Amino acid sequence: MTKELAHHYRASSGLIIASLMKSCGDLSMAEDAFHEACAQASQFWAERGIPDNPTAWLMTASKRRLVDTFRSNSLKVVSEQLHENDLESSLEIGLAETDHEIPDERLKLIFTCCHPALKPETQVALTLSVLCGLKVREIARAFLTSESTMRRRLSRAKNKIRVNAIPYEVPTGSRIEQRLSAVLSVVYLIYNESHTAYEGQTLTRSDLAKEALRLSSLLRVLFPHPEVDGLHALLLLNESRKPARVDNKGRLVPLELQDRSLWDAKMSSEGCELLLETMKRGQIQKYQIQASISAVHCQSPRWEDTDWPQIVGLYQQLLRFESSDVVLVNMAVAYAYSGAVKTAYDLLEKVQARLSHYQPFHAAFAHVNGELGNVDLSKKHYQIAMDKTSNAVEREFLRNRLTSVSDN
Repeated sequence: MTKELAHHYRASSGLIIASLMKSCGDLSMAEDAFHEACAQASQFWAERGIPDNPTAWLMTASKRRLVDTFRSNSLKVVSEQLHENDLESSLEIGLAETDHEIPDERLKLIFTCCHPALKPETQVALTLSVLCGLKVREIARAFLTSESTMRRRLSRAKNKIRVNAIPYEVPTGSRIEQRLSAVLSVVYLIYNESHTAYEGQTLTRSDLAKEALRLSSLLRVLFPHPEVDGLHALLLLNESRKPARVDNKGRLVPLELQDRSLWDAKMSSEGCELLLETMKRGQIQKYQIQASISAVHCQSPRWEDTDWPQIVGLYQQLLRFESSDVVLVNMAVAYAYSGAVKTAYDLLEKVQARLSHYQPFHAAFAHVNGELGNVDLSKKHYQIAMDKTSNAVEREFLRNRLTSVSDN
């Protein structure tokens, strides 16, 4: 797959698969049609050039592949709403789809993937694969598991949707509460993947960040809920600081060295105002707390003004809702910056055996050991952290930290 096609694959996968799913009701069939269209595009675009509207080209080609599938299988009717002629006529309207129609179809697909018949971790993984076109290895990284395990999980999930005839719809009434948590997790992981891309020469994937913000904004409109607002506030606050994360040479700039005048003050203010509104409504849960942590950073004029004890306290509250090793790692970093470096070390040492595969753990443990003067351990874990990232910008940042430790 060429770089150009890979870009359009990412950008168009959710839109096109959602549209095909609406037509055929079979997720695997929809995915297969889209992948076949991409294979066709790889050859066609190489010979004739990239079309003016690549997404529309892939949409039409995918629908043709879907029609071919039904013809080859001699299927006349798939559901009460679908006939072969319906598919053929859909080719004519494929290019007329408008932006305001597309998000609703994607939202239906998210809720389909987040059906309670699927395990929670599978719901999130499947949606990341189908809606955002993330590769299996990227999703495996988010779930701290192997690529082969994740591949099997996704295959079983698609089969379960087909066998159980899971409806393609946005649920109503009490059923929405069953799936809202998983949907929010999907959006959050989409943003996390954009924050530090798994592969490539740039640090971020702005397409995924925009998708996460769009989805969280859409959820706010459709399902007013404090936790939805909390998630949207969190994404706004995190995104507002992104312009300062990389310098003009493409190098990662740590928070303590960032030029805060580059932060998006308007976006930060919007996030803080939304967070305040949702906190007043009560029902405080994990996303409101995470947004509060981000707000402390955004409201600190200088690095030296950061209220680290408050951040430690917020992480302690977060553990009540999300008792995970990842939260403990982040809390340990906050302890270290607040001056309680030995407490940070003790926390990280407790989770070391469980997080040997988790790259941020090694970066955090390297930093804490460096603060304590454990130079050899610091160098060791910076090297491990470097080996566990495929992002060139992040690797260069860690290499500089390793050099700094070695020189001191």
